[in-house]
Amino acid sequence: MDDSYDGPFSLLRMFWGNLAARPLRCALSILAIAIQVVLVLMIVGLTSGIVAEWGKRVEGVGADLLVQPPNSSIFFAFSSAVMPESLGEEIAKLPDVDESAPTLILSDPKSLIIVYGIDYKRFNALSQGFIFRDGRPFQAPDEALADDIIAQTRHIKVGDTVTLVNRSFTISGIVAHGKGARFFIPLKTGQDIIGAENHISMVFVRSKGDTEAARAEILKLDPQNRIRSMSEYVSLMNSSNLPELKPFIKTMVGLGIVISFLVVLMNMHTMILERTREIGILKALGFSRLDIVKMLLGETAFLTIAGSILGISVTFLTQGILKETNPGLSILITPGWVAGSIGLALIGAALGATVPALRASSVDPVEALAYE
Repeated sequence: MDDSYDGPFSLLRMFWGNLAARPLRCALSILAIAIQVVLVLMIVGLTSGIVAEWGKRVEGVGADLLVQPPNSSIFFAFSSAVMPESLGEEIAKLPDVDESAPTLILSDPKSLIIVYGIDYKRFNALSQGFIFRDGRPFQAPDEALADDIIAQTRHIKVGDTVTLVNRSFTISGIVAHGKGARFFIPLKTGQDIIGAENHISMVFVRSKGDTEAARAEILKLDPQNRIRSMSEYVSLMNSSNLPELKPFIKTMVGLGIVISFLVVLMNMHTMILERTREIGILKALGFSRLDIVKMLLGETAFLTIAGSILGISVTFLTQGILKETNPGLSILITPGWVAGSIGLALIGAALGATVPALRASSVDPVEALAYE
C-alpha cells in the first residue's frame, strides 16, 4: 500500500477537496434539499397550525358541549344548517343546562373565513362575554362584529364596510379573538343569506356542572344528533388525528423524499462520471470499495445536513414574516417535525446516493486511469 494513504485523514481531505472544487454544484444540491425541508415543514406546519388554532378558538366560546347534526364534520365550514332553531330553546330548558346558543355557520366563498350567525345575548352569555376593543354589539341586521386579529390583518376599523358571504356589513365593534369565528353577524341575517329560515348548524351548550348529565338529557331530545364535549372536540383538532388530512400530509412527505432522491441521484451520477479517473487513482493508492462508498456517502450526508439547516432557518424566517404580515395565519412547527424533516431528507439523499456510490466503488482502476 502507498505511504500516502493514511485512512480516514485521506478520506477527509478528499471529501473537502471535492466540495471546494465544485462549489456551484454543491450549493445547488444544498438549495434543493433546503427546498424539500421547507416544503415539508411549511405544509405540515400550516395544516397543524390552522387545525390547532381553530380548536383553541372553539374552546374559547365557553361551552361544555357541542351539539351537531348526525354525520356532521368536525370542520365547521362543511356544516349545513339542518337543525331546527327551536332545538336551542328546548336544550336551554333542560335541568342540567345553564345556557345554550344556537349558531349558524357560514363560510365566505372568497376568503374561506368562517362567519358565525348568532343570537348575541345567548352566545355572549356562554362565557364572560365578548371583550370589546372598540365599538359596541351589533344592533341592526346589516351590522357585524370582527375580532381583533382579522381587524389588524385587514386594517378594519369600527364603521368600516366589509363584504361577508356576498353581503355588505358595517363593523359595529372589534372584539378580542378566541370566540370561534373571525366575524359575527345576527342569526336572522345569516339565515336569510343562505335561505335557512329557522334553521341552525349547531348549538353550543354550557352545563350547570355535570357535563355527562347534560349530554344524556340532550340525547333524549334527539338521539341521532352528535354531541361532543368541548375537551373531546379539542383533542380531535390535531392533524395526526384527522383521517381527512393524513393522505395529504403523506403525499407532501412523499413528494419531499422524491425531490431529495432525484436531486442527489442526478448530482452523484454526474459527479462520479466526472471523477472516474480520480476514483481510479484512489483505488490504485489503496482505497477499498468501502472507503469509496464511505467518502461519497459522507459528502452526501454533509450536503443533506447543510441543506436541512438552511431549510429549517428559511422556514422559521418565513414563519416570523407571515406572523407579522398576516397574524391570522397560524403555522405550528414542532420539534418532532423539524427532526422528521431532517430524517426524511437523509433518507431521500441516502437512497439517491447509494446506487451511484456502489457503482463508483466497482470501477476498475486500470480502466479508470485510462478514462478521459
